[in-house]
Amino acid sequence: MQMEESKIHVINRDALPQMYPTHSHAPIFWESLGRVVATFGFLEETLAKAIFAFTATKPYSEKEVQTALDEWAAKLQKALSDQLWNLIESYGKAVREHPDAAISDLDVLLDDLKKAAKLRNVICHGSWRTPNAEGASVPFFINRQQEMFDTAIDVPYLLELQKHVSDLICVVIETVTCMGWRFPGSSGPGKVIWESR
Repeated sequence: MQMEESKIHVINRDALPQMYPTHSHAPIFWESLGRVVATFGFLEETLAKAIFAFTATKPYSEKEVQTALDEWAAKLQKALSDQLWNLIESYGKAVREHPDAAISDLDVLLDDLKKAAKLRNVICHGSWRTPNAEGASVPFFINRQQEMFDTAIDVPYLLELQKHVSDLICVVIETVTCMGWRFPGSSGPGKVIWESR
């Protein structure tokens, strides 16, 4: 018995549709998806700034000051490089440890942020399948618990998600500004937390 000679198969790249593999969705879908991704990026920056605000304004006793200052740089570096879920955890910790924080529904906010973070992973890491006749697509995504995402996403879904994440950003900012502090990096009202020289 002779073995059949293997044939080599290659993709004819010149025959692929323009913008492959994103060619099946309308440009408005990709624009909407990109805006959601960008909004999640801004949420991450906002959480990092809020962590800075809460850790910078926390009062310390004289004997705690040096230790807190020594640990502060590492906290801030972590906030600048952490991903969304860890930023949410660090933000919650910073708020809980601040004696003047006046957030009545912190657990609800943290839960909303974590729900959004789970969707962020789908949006950013899912493989977008061919859309149905209505323009909705179920991204191929399996989380660490081996759960497969099965919701069809269309432009209205993406627009609603972008608005929801934008609202979460505003709530996080208000957790700082409601304490009378100017949100870091803004020119809004409130006491300045840190002035660069």
